[in-house]
Amino acid sequence: MLAVIAIAAGSSGYLISRERHAPDPSRQPSGTSTQPVVNSLLRTSFASTEGQWQTLAAWHGKVLVINFWATWCPPCREEMPMFSNLQTKYKDKGLQFVGISIDSVDKVREYQSIEKITYPLLMGSPDAMSLSEALGNMSQALPFTVLITRQGQLDSVKIGRFSEDELEARLNALLKQ
Repeated sequence: MLAVIAIAAGSSGYLISRERHAPDPSRQPSGTSTQPVVNSLLRTSFASTEGQWQTLAAWHGKVLVINFWATWCPPCREEMPMFSNLQTKYKDKGLQFVGISIDSVDKVREYQSIEKITYPLLMGSPDAMSLSEALGNMSQALPFTVLITRQGQLDSVKIGRFSEDELEARLNALLKQ
C-alpha cells in the first residue's frame, strides 16, 4: 500500500512540475525583490547525511546551483546524474551544486549508496520548502532549482527538470562573470 502511495506521489509531482508549472522566464523573480529570501536561504543551516550542519554561505564566491529534490521524485532522480557530471566538469571554475532533500535521511543515504552523487546532499525541513515557495515555487513542486551568482544574487529559478543544454548555457554565462 505504501509503495502505491509513493508511486502516486512521485507521479503527481512529475505531472505538476512538467505540465502545469512549466518554467516561465517572464515570471522569474528579480534579484532585488527576492534578495532577503536568498540571504535567508544562504544563512539557513542544513544537516548533511552524516549529521554535520552546513550553511550555503560556506560556498560564497562560487556559482551555486541549489536543487530541492526527493528520492520519490522521478524527474529529480533523472537530472541528478547530469548535475554530478556538470559539478565534476566545472568545479575548478567555481561551481557548486547542492541538493536539498525533503526526504528522510535514511532514504537519502540509501539513494547515495546506489547513485554516486558528486555534490553535497543536505537535509531540508519544512522551512526549506517555505524558502523555495518564497523564491517562486508557489506550488512547492519538485524538482525546484535556484541559480545564485558568485556575489550571492539570485540569477534564476526553474520549476521542473533542467535540460543539460539549457543549464550548461546558463552556467557558462554565470561562470564568466
